[in-house]
Amino acid sequence: MSTPRRRDGSGKPERSGRSGTGRTGGPRDGAGRTGGPRDDTARGSAGRTGGPRTGARGGTGRAGARKDDTERGAGRPGASSDGTQRRAGRSTDRTARDDRSRRDERPRRDDRAAPRRERVDARDKFVASEYPAVPEDADPQLLDRGVRAALRSLTKPNAEAVAKYLVAAGEAVDTDPSRALGYARAARARAARIAAVREAVGIAAYHAGEWAEALSELRAARRMSGDPRNLAVMADAERALGRPEQAVRLLNDPDVRRLDAESRAELLIVVAGARRDLGQHDAALSVLARGGLDRSHPRPGAARLWYAYADSLAGLGRTEEAATWFAASAALDPEGELDAAERAADLL
Repeated sequence: MSTPRRRDGSGKPERSGRSGTGRTGGPRDGAGRTGGPRDDTARGSAGRTGGPRTGARGGTGRAGARKDDTERGAGRPGASSDGTQRRAGRSTDRTARDDRSRRDERPRRDDRAAPRRERVDARDKFVASEYPAVPEDADPQLLDRGVRAALRSLTKPNAEAVAKYLVAAGEAVDTDPSRALGYARAARARAARIAAVREAVGIAAYHAGEWAEALSELRAARRMSGDPRNLAVMADAERALGRPEQAVRLLNDPDVRRLDAESRAELLIVVAGARRDLGQHDAALSVLARGGLDRSHPRPGAARLWYAYADSLAGLGRTEEAATWFAASAALDPEGELDAAERAADLL
C-alpha cells in the first residue's frame, strides 16, 4: 500500500515514512476453578476416620450387624469374611456401566465436524454479501514476502483471497481510498488475527479519513507484531480527532528509539504540528530541531522536516529565515514533490 500523506502545521499533505501493507494471545489455560481438584473422598468416607467402628454387640463388623452375617457368605465364590470383596465387585460393575454410558454420549467424529463446516460456510456467505468480491486480476505475488509468509497460517483458498484483497487495497488507496478500505475490511473479515491485515485496514482507513478506525486498527497491528513504525500515522490520527495532547505523548513512547531515521523524522513533523495546534509555536521549532538542522549533513527525511521547519518560521513571521529553509528543502527535492521552491520564491 502506498505511503500515507499527512497534514503538517500548515494543513499541507505529508507522507509517512513507510506504507502499512509491506508487512497479529495465547490460549486460555482453562484453570477456571481455584482451590485444586475436588476431594471425592469427602463423601461417604469422612465418618470412617480412626479405623473401623466397633459393633454394638462386639466384633469388628458394621455397627449393629449380627455376628453370624459373615459366616453365611464365607462359602460363596468371591466372598471374603467381611463382605468387602463383594462390594468392590458391585462397584466395578457400576463403574463399567457408567463408562459405557459416557462413551455413548460422546459426539461422533462426523457430528463434531459438521458445526465447523457450517461456520466456514457462514463466513464465506457473510464476506460475499457484505464486502467487495475478490478481485480476480490482483496478483498475490505483488505482496511483500513477509506478508505472504504470514498468510500461510490460513487455508490455501482463504490465503489467496486475502492476498488479492490486500493487493487491490494497495493499488486503490491513492485513487479511491473508500474502495481500498472496502477491500482491506474484506481481508480483515477473513484474517483478523494477522498483523499485516490489520495494518492494511488502518492505513486505508487513514487515507479515507476514518480516523478512529485507523487508530484502532494500527494499535491492533502494533500489539500483534510489536512494530512501532506507524507511530507517526497514529499521532496524526490523534490530531485529526482533536487530541493534539495525545499526539505529543507519542513522542515519549519507549519504542521511538526503534524507529529508523526517516520514520522518526515523520513523527517529529507530526508532533511539531500538534504543538502548533496547541499554540506552542516555539516548542514546535524545538521539536523539529531534534531532527537535525545541519544543511551540510542532511539526514534521511530532512527535505520534509526542513519544509515543516520553514513553515513554522513563516507562521511566526520570520520570513527571511523561512525562505532560507524552504530553499534548503527544495535542494533535497529534485523531483519537486514538495512546493518548497515556490514557497521560498513567494517569501523573497
